[in-house]
Amino acid sequence: MRNIFLFVRRYFNLLFFLLLQVVSVYFIIHYSKYHQAAFGNTANQVTGKVNTQYSNIERYFHLKKTNDSLIKANEGLYNKLKVDFELPDTSTKAVIDSIMIDSIMQFKKYTYLAARVVSNSVSAQNNYIVLSRGRLRNLRPGMGIVDLNNAVIGITTDVSDDFAVVMSLLHKDSHISGKLLKGGETGTLSWDGKEPNMITLTNIPKSAKIAKGDSVISSGFSTSFPKGIMIGTVEAVYKEVSTSNFKIKLRTAANFYNLEYAYAIDNSQQNAINNILDKIKDKH
Repeated sequence: MRNIFLFVRRYFNLLFFLLLQVVSVYFIIHYSKYHQAAFGNTANQVTGKVNTQYSNIERYFHLKKTNDSLIKANEGLYNKLKVDFELPDTSTKAVIDSIMIDSIMQFKKYTYLAARVVSNSVSAQNNYIVLSRGRLRNLRPGMGIVDLNNAVIGITTDVSDDFAVVMSLLHKDSHISGKLLKGGETGTLSWDGKEPNMITLTNIPKSAKIAKGDSVISSGFSTSFPKGIMIGTVEAVYKEVSTSNFKIKLRTAANFYNLEYAYAIDNSQQNAINNILDKIKDKH
């Protein structure tokens, strides 16, 4: 307490001067409309900047909750895509003059299942992705996996109760069917193990018209992906010397360096198609 009195006594003149300054400013602002407006604008500016910074900090600490909610929202939206539904072929059926109510779900072919990426590699010859969703939550081997932008990243190979292993597009044994969006020619996608985010499309005939920037999509010729899922864009085109085909370099639509969430595509017809193919193989 004694130190406080000593401080006030020592700096009395300065403190008294500052007090008079504050009182003067108060009277000026209080009785002058011009200064009121000027002070109000300045105060609002400062307050706005402080509130903005506080809001940014608060938003940062809520990013995980926001991301999780967006993932669930996207899952619902993807499950309403037109490509997810397939109407049965009714050309040989008798048409009944009636309307089925709420019957669209029986025609749903593809369902998107959200999952978090817990492990991902890009630098090995055989790269895998691990998802924190498994058999107990409807995942199984052979399901196509896409990123948040609905771009192909791989196919599930092994599934446990709580996790799933995905063979990445960046895997030397990955051979997914790809299709040129413009011309419709279909080829096979593979990775040479050199540059992440760059893959190769082969078996495209030299008669095809291809330009840099053209899109390559899933062909729909497998049970893993519906037709039209984005795979990548053409980066370079080379003529194979010993064949009548092109060798096309693609930049993947998915960025394998920053995968955090993914969607597994559940094809409701997958098991039925695989069973038929297995029976044909057994006969031969």
